[in-house]
Amino acid sequence: MERLLELNHAAVPAVNDIGADELRTLLGQSRVAVGVTDAHADPAHPEALLGFVLALPPGADYASENYRWFSQRGDRFLYVDRIVVADGRRGAGIGQLLYDAVFEAAAADGATEVDCEVNVEPPNPGSLVFHGRLGFVEVGRQATKGGSVVVALLARPAAIG
Repeated sequence: MERLLELNHAAVPAVNDIGADELRTLLGQSRVAVGVTDAHADPAHPEALLGFVLALPPGADYASENYRWFSQRGDRFLYVDRIVVADGRRGAGIGQLLYDAVFEAAAADGATEVDCEVNVEPPNPGSLVFHGRLGFVEVGRQATKGGSVVVALLARPAAIG
């Protein structure tokens, strides 16, 4: 749990900062809670965890403005609440591995799309490029957190064939 919180905190503002209780709740609600570890590191060492993804199914009791936005569009989605890759490890394929688990779960559940959001204010251009490479397209925008953050709401078909 400590390493998850550490990685999450280091990724702010690309993801919102949360405490241990909220993270435990998210883990419990997630359809996908997957981490990638360094195969050459001692698995007991916290630094072995290089990244993680949490994705929620429809119908979760989750107050996220972005999750609610996608919930209003339909109920056949898998929502990526957060994907985090450790500093110095981006560009090594970890994000793709994490999303592979999400796409696999979405297909297994009969979801029609995978949804997420990426900050445009404050800007997160690297994440926008990454998600674009995976086939995500912008389906909306909204201001969140009292207008302090603007996000691009992204969707991609669960299966691309």
